[in-house]
Amino acid sequence: MTDRHVHDVIVIGGGVVGVTLARLLARYHLDVVLLERDAEVGFGVSKANSGIIHSGIHADPDTVKGSLEWPGNVGWLTLRDDLGFGFAQVGELLVALSEDEVPTIDRLHAQGESKGVPGLERWDQQRIRRHQPNLSREVIEALWAPTAGVINPYEAVLLIAESATLNGVEVATGQPVTAIDPPDPTDQSSPIVLHTPTRTLASRYVVNAAGLHADEVARMAGVGTFTISGRKGEEYLLDKRLAGLVTSIIFPCPTATSKGTLVTPTFDGTIMVGPTAEATDDKGDTATTPEGAAEVFAAARRLVPGIDERDVIAEFAGVRAVADTDDFVLGATPRRGFLNAAGIQSPGLTAAPAIADHLLEVLREEGLELIERADFVPRLEPPIRFGALPTEQQAALVHRDPRFAQLVCRCELVTEAEIVDAIDRGARTLDGVKFRTRAGMGRCQGGFCTWRCIELVADRRGQAITDVTKRGRGSWIVCDRDDADAAPHPPASPVAAPPASTLSTEVASVSRGRGR
Repeated sequence: MTDRHVHDVIVIGGGVVGVTLARLLARYHLDVVLLERDAEVGFGVSKANSGIIHSGIHADPDTVKGSLEWPGNVGWLTLRDDLGFGFAQVGELLVALSEDEVPTIDRLHAQGESKGVPGLERWDQQRIRRHQPNLSREVIEALWAPTAGVINPYEAVLLIAESATLNGVEVATGQPVTAIDPPDPTDQSSPIVLHTPTRTLASRYVVNAAGLHADEVARMAGVGTFTISGRKGEEYLLDKRLAGLVTSIIFPCPTATSKGTLVTPTFDGTIMVGPTAEATDDKGDTATTPEGAAEVFAAARRLVPGIDERDVIAEFAGVRAVADTDDFVLGATPRRGFLNAAGIQSPGLTAAPAIADHLLEVLREEGLELIERADFVPRLEPPIRFGALPTEQQAALVHRDPRFAQLVCRCELVTEAEIVDAIDRGARTLDGVKFRTRAGMGRCQGGFCTWRCIELVADRRGQAITDVTKRGRGSWIVCDRDDADAAPHPPASPVAAPPASTLSTEVASVSRGRGR
């Protein structure tokens, strides 16, 4: 399909940076389209990170990412207030396990103060024990930063995208960019033309926020001046019985390539340990490994000795997009109207609101007229979390809608009404339901609720059961097979076998643990 209309801005990539920019652009009288290659937004790098909003002390202020870390932290407070996703400022402790690590704490303390990060304190062993009694006795000193927080990154991305859509942005999923036409050298006002497998679109401005594939998109535009490589990080979620083992994010002193293995109390009450930091040539390598698990748990036990791999309920890996500049690749390019937002590795999640602000100013400088809308709707009614409500409110909801009395996910106490609401808000895959509701994220990892979630998606979207996928094309859960082509199975006893049907349904196993 050829779209002959010229849009004002097309954003390529529906990760946290892409959706945050799209929502910011929706504040203005602009025609904005966001193109995402996956079945839903947030299914790339954004879904598989540590979910930490950094305090602002970590990144070098002389880098682009360092200059945007603290402003991004502040920006998340406004987004949380507007959209209601899970976000809590639990603070962080950067700990030293030996005297050799104390200079690193000195440096990051000074770095944080230079950025204006408030509330920084040095804690001695006595104060550390009082606030975090389960930390290792080897910890000799720590830097306390109260501005650090934990977030549900996938929930945040989905709600930011929903807010953008509410305010007029077209969010087009399943639309990878396959080609970008060269500009017309005789016409300086000619638009940039993008091709996807099913559409051709034109736009005055394009922002490349394509994550791991941003270097490929830049090469399509003729401005391939950088390369993106993958850095895999494995994470492990522990059973909720360990809730409270630590109440703040525990950081070791960082290395040259990584902030190290963290122990993190997630917003939903589980403890998460990780990540690793392994260079990989395979941008799609999201497999966890025995070697990665051994590395993570050895490092985590140095910080919190009570951690045990036998408490793992889920494991996943994400691949971070690392530019060969070792910094964000952000701003205008020699290609008129084409901007990059690439190499958004840590602290990319933290910096996302500030990255969006920065890109907006670059677009203004490049000639995009920004006229604010009076009808922009900043707030979004957040989803109901039935399991977190007091009994009186739960009873009122059941009286209003009996589907709140139908429990779908018993581990996370997710009801049928919540699943249906998630589908109505845009969930079209099993992971889309999971990320919006937490159904399938508990101890049994979907063993109880998966089939009912599939049924509800199929029913609500008018699909066949076999059309429902885990996370889009190639991830089918229930497959059709022709019995005529299947190898016959002898009867277990000498009785007549039932008549063979021409089509039966075979349920594919849903992997436990290997990725969210």
